[in-house]
Amino acid sequence: MAVTSGTAVFNLDLNDIIEESYERAGIEVRTGYEFRTARRSLNMLTIEWANRGINLWTIEQGQIVMNTGQPIYAYPADTIDLLDQVIRTQANGINQVDINITRISESTYSTIPNKLAQGRPIQVWINRQTAQSYTTGITLNGTISATADTITLSSTYGLATTGFITIDSETIAYANVDGNQLLNCFRGQNGTTAAQHTTGAAITVANLPCINVWPSPNAPGDQYIFVYWRLRRLQDAGNGVNIQDIPFRLIPCLVAGLAFYIASKRPELSPDRIMFLKSEYEQQWLLASQEDREKAADRFVPRQLFY
Repeated sequence: MAVTSGTAVFNLDLNDIIEESYERAGIEVRTGYEFRTARRSLNMLTIEWANRGINLWTIEQGQIVMNTGQPIYAYPADTIDLLDQVIRTQANGINQVDINITRISESTYSTIPNKLAQGRPIQVWINRQTAQSYTTGITLNGTISATADTITLSSTYGLATTGFITIDSETIAYANVDGNQLLNCFRGQNGTTAAQHTTGAAITVANLPCINVWPSPNAPGDQYIFVYWRLRRLQDAGNGVNIQDIPFRLIPCLVAGLAFYIASKRPELSPDRIMFLKSEYEQQWLLASQEDREKAADRFVPRQLFY
């Protein structure tokens, strides 16, 4: 009597995905360039998925230790957006409490009169920057120690009034600019280590995605921790032996989408075939997105405010 395989591990590596996609488009892979252009299209496809909605398998929890008086904190550069966030108190695990922190818009944050007021953070503006850096021609004016919280530069022209800079390999957050000085600096940000820097060191602006909390914490990190749930980017397509950063149930959608992307770049294919591949991709995306969704019941909790 025939028996089943007893396994459920089927997957496709990058070579298999590209080959299957080309076959669906009615094209044969013949050159290394066709492999490279398919891998590029695959990366574009997964970026498109980030714009189509929440990819549940990419939700991750993280946390940021907060410092007294620090209003701005970087979060991982591969983050698409933050979905939920709380302020965790008594982070040593004894009587730990997670307290809601309200997400506000840039326009609301801009109207706060004193952004350096201290207390338990109750509001957060999430500033979704590009994570790109650029050089400024500005240099450090005077040697600074690893603990200096005021930094004098050759100029502050073009710098944001609050943000991040990089000196050598250290990222530094600052909360104010006064003349050629950066005030209220917080050292060793974004996973870097505070260090001494010598005069003349080049200043690089780091446009890091970050949170801006209000009020600024009035207690050190063992008291307040910003806990968040983020939607991260899909990992890039690797070499031929890598599998993709998706669950198995998304493989048909991935192949259908890549077949459409490949066909769109081949002028010799008929428009009818391209439109067929597009409709097949949209159908597979619909099936995948309907399955990859939150299935818990909705819960609405009223919140009372007293003035």
